[in-house]
Amino acid sequence: MAAARESLLDAAGAALARRPWPAVRMVDVAAAAGVSRQTLYNEFGGKDGLARALVRRAADGYLAGVERALAGGGDWERLTAVAEWTAAAAQEDALVRALLTGCWSERLPAPPRGPAPVPAQRRPEPPLPSPPDLVRIVRDRAVTALSGPGTTPAATVELARSCELVVRLALSCVTAPPGEGGIAGLIRTAAPRTAL
Repeated sequence: MAAARESLLDAAGAALARRPWPAVRMVDVAAAAGVSRQTLYNEFGGKDGLARALVRRAADGYLAGVERALAGGGDWERLTAVAEWTAAAAQEDALVRALLTGCWSERLPAPPRGPAPVPAQRRPEPPLPSPPDLVRIVRDRAVTALSGPGTTPAATVELARSCELVVRLALSCVTAPPGEGGIAGLIRTAAPRTAL
């Protein structure tokens, strides 16, 4: 059933790229995925469940990109890669942009609030991350990736500040793209290097 779920999410994402979420019809999503409408309802419970899963997939994809950015290179290169990935992902995907900024247009599925009805065969999913949650998650993952075995508590606090500053600089680049020097130039001049 995982293949059907991914096909349904792909079809919903393609439909969302062509028209606003309120105009996306479940029957069209099911047909595009090559499954019955009942399969769609069994998998997601309804349009709200489909929206939640679509937004969850965008959040998970963004965080997977953060992990890839943190995987190699020197410390500042990794933080710069996280910032550049954040700006690029937000530019390419309206759902990622909305997740990072909290600015949800009428064109997008509204971020589901509170617990959603869950089909009997599915487990409830954790709540979707808010913009402050994403800042914290990315900051903490960066601190974990950049901390060495002998990192002192004081150095960890300073590293966390630097990582959060880089994440927040990246978010500012989502709403107001940087000029000459790009994101790397901003990070080079604004983020203190003492923590790394």
